Amino acid sequence: MAVHLGSVPIKLGVLSESDHMSVASINLFVALLCACIVIGHLLEENRWMNESITALLIGLGTGVIILLTTKGKSSHLRVFSEELFFIYLLPPIIFNAGFQVKKKRFFRNFMTIMLFGAVGTLISFIIISLGAIGIIKKMDIGVLEIGDYLAVGAIFSATDSVCTLQVLSQDETPLLYSLVFGEGVVNDATSIVLFNAIQNFDLGNIDAVTVLKFVANFFSLFFTSTFLGAFAGLFSAYIIKKLYFGRHSTDREVAIMILMAYLSYMLAEVSVFF
Repeated sequence: MAVHLGSVPIKLGVLSESDHMSVASINLFVALLCACIVIGHLLEENRWMNESITALLIGLGTGVIILLTTKGKSSHLRVFSEELFFIYLLPPIIFNAGFQVKKKRFFRNFMTIMLFGAVGTLISFIIISLGAIGIIKKMDIGVLEIGDYLAVGAIFSATDSVCTLQVLSQDETPLLYSLVFGEGVVNDATSIVLFNAIQNFDLGNIDAVTVLKFVANFFSLFFTSTFLGAFAGLFSAYIIKKLYFGRHSTDREVAIMILMAYLSYMLAEVSVFF
């Protein structure tokens, strides 16, 4: 289908090959998520299987199928951009993590969680980056810049606490569960800020001034994002409490809650570019 705007023909409803691959990859991703949730729910009472193991097996099985269908030539049959993941798929994951956390326990142990989640992640970042420099150089797999080593450190410093939480019980060990869960949420945010700070700097020639600017940029991103997120959260709570949408329409209340949560994420994301 084509329409004419002035003398310029415009095609509607026609997707390029890259757009088609993006749509197909999103469909596959959503289908796998649905399968993980449904199968994980069915196996919830199983002693040997849980949602994490189910997701791992489904992912491995899907990868094997893709390799078999392409006869081992490509494992990237379905690829979508990282911008798509960070803008559209990551916010619901973070929202779900924050929505499930026990607020009283989180703020009661806030300093301990921040010590493990923020300071501990920075220590892990330094150790992993130094280790990557030594190991990757000995492996001789190619020429990497210092920014690449730091990016590896920022990515691997975010420890995944999902499997640990599957072992713990929130009712039997509430303090330990709260610390592990809170640390998992905070260290993910810290790693994202670290990665963004690394991307914003040309670390080809490092000197004392560059290091100081990098540290200042990290703390600026960290505190600015935290302030904007907290402000948007408090503002949305005030609006929901005062206007009381649920009295007239639960749809509006749910919609404003989700949209304000997404707005807080996007405000923190926009702060990266300033």
